[in-house]
Amino acid sequence: MDILLDDPATEKIFQEILGKIKFRKNGETVAQMKALGLNYKMNWGASVISLRDLSKQYEQNHLLALKLWNKQWRETMIMATLLEEPEKLTEEQMDYWTKSFETAEVAEQAVANLFVHSKFAFVKALEYCCGKKHMVRHTGLHLVGRLAMVDKKAIDEMFESFFNVLFPLAKDPALGQIFYRTLILMANRSETLRESCKNFLELVQEMEEEHPKKLAALLLEDIAAM
Repeated sequence: MDILLDDPATEKIFQEILGKIKFRKNGETVAQMKALGLNYKMNWGASVISLRDLSKQYEQNHLLALKLWNKQWRETMIMATLLEEPEKLTEEQMDYWTKSFETAEVAEQAVANLFVHSKFAFVKALEYCCGKKHMVRHTGLHLVGRLAMVDKKAIDEMFESFFNVLFPLAKDPALGQIFYRTLILMANRSETLRESCKNFLELVQEMEEEHPKKLAALLLEDIAAM
């Protein structure tokens, strides 16, 4: 991680944002999140929509994003993904943030708001899909799907390389939902990639485990209906 000197102007904005987050407190939302197993060191219950609106009041700022992330509130981490400058995002920073993800919510916000716009996105998607931690693999899968959806300049061959790392992930029931979403997004990208997804899923169907067999069957059925 880069070591940046703090400055009074950024600190003022940082403190201002903290105050505005507190103003958006919603105890009912916090209780609902806890019931769903979404636990944070600090959670004010602000909606993602309200945080997006709040982020539009400020310019992207690398130092501010780092300060927000280091605060480790649910809301400040999401704000960090919205206010970071994608061109200043380093591989080391991506790795540090990804390894610290504790919920799918923050991981998916980081991918959608920031990681997908990084020049390291394809490399990191491959790397994270091979990660040891569940949330790292979840992040990798989500990044693959997001790239398939928004990166219109990428050629189909860039996505073909993901199939080898996706194969073992099909066995993990905990990744079933995000695996499904990712394959649907890939299949929806082009006719060529759709056929590649079908070929890949036919191989998944040959696995011994019951979960990947059922998942592949469902995906093949839904892809055929596209």
